Amino acid sequence: MNNEILWNNFLENIKSNVNSMVYSTWFSKTQLLNISNNKATIIVPLDIHRKRLSETYQDLIVSILTKLTGNVYDLEFVLEQEVPNKNVKKETSVPVKKVEINSKFYHESNLNPKYTFETFIVGNSNKLAHAAAFAVAESPGLTYNPLFIYGNSGLGKTHLMHAIGNYIQTTSNKKVLYVTSEQFISDFSGIGRKDNGEGDESYNYVDYFKDKYRNIDVLIIDDIQFLAGATQTQQEFFHTFNTLYSDKKQIIISSDRSPNDLKLLEDRLRTRFCWGLTVDIYPPDMELRINILKKKIDGAKIDKNIPEDVLEYIASNMASDVRQLEGAINRLLAYSTIMGGAEITLNLAVDALKDFINKGTSEKNNISKLQKVIAEYFQISADDLKGKKRSANVAFPRQIAMFLARDFLNESYQRIGLEFGGRDHSTVMHSCEKIESDIKTNKSIRETVEKIKRNLT
Repeated sequence: MNNEILWNNFLENIKSNVNSMVYSTWFSKTQLLNISNNKATIIVPLDIHRKRLSETYQDLIVSILTKLTGNVYDLEFVLEQEVPNKNVKKETSVPVKKVEINSKFYHESNLNPKYTFETFIVGNSNKLAHAAAFAVAESPGLTYNPLFIYGNSGLGKTHLMHAIGNYIQTTSNKKVLYVTSEQFISDFSGIGRKDNGEGDESYNYVDYFKDKYRNIDVLIIDDIQFLAGATQTQQEFFHTFNTLYSDKKQIIISSDRSPNDLKLLEDRLRTRFCWGLTVDIYPPDMELRINILKKKIDGAKIDKNIPEDVLEYIASNMASDVRQLEGAINRLLAYSTIMGGAEITLNLAVDALKDFINKGTSEKNNISKLQKVIAEYFQISADDLKGKKRSANVAFPRQIAMFLARDFLNESYQRIGLEFGGRDHSTVMHSCEKIESDIKTNKSIRETVEKIKRNLT
């Protein structure tokens, strides 16, 4: 029995021992690298998988391997990039059974039952956040507490937070509360508004407030940055945080920036936000955007055929916000209906979305700005990037710039070539493919590209 057959048998056995979401998140993307000398080496996609599998599922893995082989093995988990010259299979999505949300929790918890792990589309830009969220959903209060998720608006932070809450309530009796920071401020301000001079109503409201926010198992608070400037509310949230944390209750927080960048919040709050795990979500890449569009179309049961070139056109022009992708599909369908049920083609899409795309395209979608950022990062001039120099200190930054113009700004090869000194289509494509390959195998280059992306945003 070779390794691939053995691992396929192993995965089939795992499926019957864990639920579909556990399998999809932790096991579906693993591979068996080697099994010999009483040691099994397993490839995992992220360090969070290594931690979760070794801490939670190690006994189960050993048990099933023993059942299949007759031997007991020690386990070693390695990351894909730690395996030299290993062509790891491309990630594939695994269909999972839809989890029905018990409606009785929805009104109590403010959770949106549509936002689940099953409806969240995973890609390179959000896979760490997704894995961390699912780990918290499996073991609330025990794993990554607090969980702090940050990123620009419209990238899926709120979806993940609701997904955690819905999963917990579907699999346990724990009490979950989702609120925005504005709602927390409003509830806290209500203590003052309820004071009628006699104190009774105010006293009752204080009890209500504390019961609402402290007599729970999971607190999910969205857009924490809006607590800035609300000094008394920050103090109350500090005490609420301490109470929940000391009782091992799960806290999940989102923001549009990292804890260290929330300068208007108290230092003691920002410090506590970093006690658990902080993960960020980047804008979706081209492949993820197309997958989101397809999921939207499938979920809406749209009977019209939307060609691949139309999806690519929408995905190329909506780079930074998942909501814009959904809005573009809705606008396109409405336009087709208005035009008498016209067939959806690329020309129709261009007409339907011209104003929408112009409004949705942000300033960062600009090759000139990208060139300036990269030139400053590598301490060369923007003219060098557009010039003919081939020295390593210029050629490498130029390749990264072309790659990001394609991957981050979603420009066409022709447009990129024009902006980089009139280079042809094949030269740009080669540069993009080279950097894409280097990112997968070279940690230093991967970190460099991520730093530049952060500078761009």
